[in-house]
Amino acid sequence: MNFRPLADRVVVKRVSEDTKTAGGIIIPDTVQEKPQEGEIVAVGPGARDEDGKRIAMELSVGDRILFGKWSGTEVKIDGQELLIMKESDVMGVIEGKKAKKAA
Repeated sequence: MNFRPLADRVVVKRVSEDTKTAGGIIIPDTVQEKPQEGEIVAVGPGARDEDGKRIAMELSVGDRILFGKWSGTEVKIDGQELLIMKESDVMGVIEGKKAKKAA
């Protein structure tokens, strides 16, 4: 991906949810809600404070996060559907679910 977010923005790839219920019923795409869980694929350098100093980001590439239902702006980059949102739109990091690094 050739995209670098600015300031305190992050690029998020939605994590797909199961398309089956616990009872084995398949849920069609037309009635599925978009997942509110995602993986960070790019992070901006951080916002600046009043003195012009950089405020470090708390998120990093590979973090699994939860975000609000209407958070972010949907974009398509290199054929992938992604979300761009501010760090403050992220509700939290899901611990123990960091993405595996490619070998």
